[in-house]
Amino acid sequence: MRTEKLNGLEIKLVRTVPVDQFQALYQDAGWWQDDYKITDTFLRRIPEKSALFAGAFLEKKLIGMGRALSDLCSDAYIQDVVVLSAYQKRGIGSLIVNFLIEELKKRGVDWIGLIGEPGTRVFYENLGFRQMKNYIPFKLE
Repeated sequence: MRTEKLNGLEIKLVRTVPVDQFQALYQDAGWWQDDYKITDTFLRRIPEKSALFAGAFLEKKLIGMGRALSDLCSDAYIQDVVVLSAYQKRGIGSLIVNFLIEELKKRGVDWIGLIGEPGTRVFYENLGFRQMKNYIPFKLE
């Protein structure tokens, strides 16, 4: 598997990550609260079942991640891009997204989308993403 290394930071595709470090990423981002009980089995399945799961490791510690859901033929959605708050504003998130884009394109994926959280518009626009006009994101409730 391809990896990208920069100043001790390694970004690589993985199928497993330390469960405690993985959960810490989601909690640090405010996506899961401490009282939200997630099983280790569930956490292990996320990287295993994602089409691509990129981990950003600093001295073997998981400090960031991003993943792609895809058929790995034509379409992909990037989601769950997160970097521990102590390591943000260093370009790590951009490295993760660009790493995923490159890996998807190598596999022939030609449509890559995502839904960004409020406040992330400039971040994703700087990476080449544009808001899709005349489209509305939906979620089954």
